[in-house]
Amino acid sequence: MTSKTPHSDQANAIAYCPALFLAAPASGQGKTTITAALARYHRDLGRKVRVFKMGPDYLDPQILEQASGQPVTQLDLWMAGAEYCRHQFYLAAQQSDLILVEGAMGVFDGEPSSADLAATFNIPIALVIDVKGMAQTVAAVALGLASFRDDVEFCGLIANNCGTQRHAQLIDDALAGRMPLLANLARDPEVSLPERHLGLVQAHEVREELEHRFNLGKAWLGGQAICDLPKPVAFTSQDIAAPQKLLQGTTIGIARDAAFSFIYSANTCLLEAMGAKLSYFSPLNDQHLPDVDALWFAGGYPELHAKKLAGNSSMLKDIRRFNALQKPILAECGGFLYCLEKLTDLDDTTYPMVGILAGQGAMRGKRGCQGMQAAMLPEGEVRAHAHHRSRSQNTPAPIAHGQRQRHPAPGEAIYRQQGLTASYLHLFFPSNPQAVAQLFTKPLQTTHSSAAIGSI
Repeated sequence: MTSKTPHSDQANAIAYCPALFLAAPASGQGKTTITAALARYHRDLGRKVRVFKMGPDYLDPQILEQASGQPVTQLDLWMAGAEYCRHQFYLAAQQSDLILVEGAMGVFDGEPSSADLAATFNIPIALVIDVKGMAQTVAAVALGLASFRDDVEFCGLIANNCGTQRHAQLIDDALAGRMPLLANLARDPEVSLPERHLGLVQAHEVREELEHRFNLGKAWLGGQAICDLPKPVAFTSQDIAAPQKLLQGTTIGIARDAAFSFIYSANTCLLEAMGAKLSYFSPLNDQHLPDVDALWFAGGYPELHAKKLAGNSSMLKDIRRFNALQKPILAECGGFLYCLEKLTDLDDTTYPMVGILAGQGAMRGKRGCQGMQAAMLPEGEVRAHAHHRSRSQNTPAPIAHGQRQRHPAPGEAIYRQQGLTASYLHLFFPSNPQAVAQLFTKPLQTTHSSAAIGSI
């Protein structure tokens, strides 16, 4: 086992830990299934496994957290910043026996990409490819990806959906020793993870089923080379100042249940580090709000629970009274839909919602919007992302818009009425702790004329 004692290296300390980055040429290759199976394999050997997820993802981390038994943190060089990512890796390396990182989309897709994150921290990449319908061509794809950039190390190939041992042998022969075949994994639908209209289902909904699939996944890996501990990686320390106690004495009510669950652990950890007391409640099941100073309605699946949300009249009345007192409320994506007057679900049935912001929300099937944006709030810029398959209409004039990462068109509208701040954007709180603290204490009062500023 690698020593966790930090070593001095000029101004920075170093912690060493075996680490592996799982990436693919495209989405849908099986990265999450393989990462979860690998995490469970090592966990069951008594190792402490920390898994990180590349990009703004809420659903995969829930599954990976159950598989590893440890918190899963989302990392992105644009949304979170290199310093934040470096700090998280260093902390994990001090305490863990293995670090796994699951990439997003294709390995070179996006700016920054999975390859950028792997290169920045010198983490070797295991390439996951769904090889169904290919043989020698798999080697051409894998070796082509491996030679695309000289700052990224590819340590081997995982051939997923491999039909037979003969199929695997054809791939290995074509690789001709230029890249190790770390595993060939047979087609097994019993191991694959269940899906829903916005991605994977939430882990708590299928906990026992996931346990069954994790155990099958261990056998599926079969003790192949991918199961060996990868080489240690040197992770350097990063000095990050502790946040000011700007929320000391503030109690924040956080909606958390089957309808509202898209909550970054980084966000809640920051709120607590700033002195906030967190009080979780369920708009689905609780009859009343807890005694709090501010509210946060995160994203989730309100459209799947719209009837029950609409039927909880005492909760709706409590939220309306809370808003009438002009107390701070942050509503993101699904939380934003909940705060509108009405919501039409996937069955085209319309239900009344809280109604503290004019407008109606409606689901729109497979069409949607996603991408990185900066929320141009009056309190300051907060990095964020959008991912939704719904639309809103008849809403008031926004006070600002998100600023797209690499496109001049205005991003998601941002609304503010009384103490309510609402948008489709999911905010990453650590990108601007001071602005976030103000959102939960005293949001700046603005006029609609400021919308043009946010659209620039």
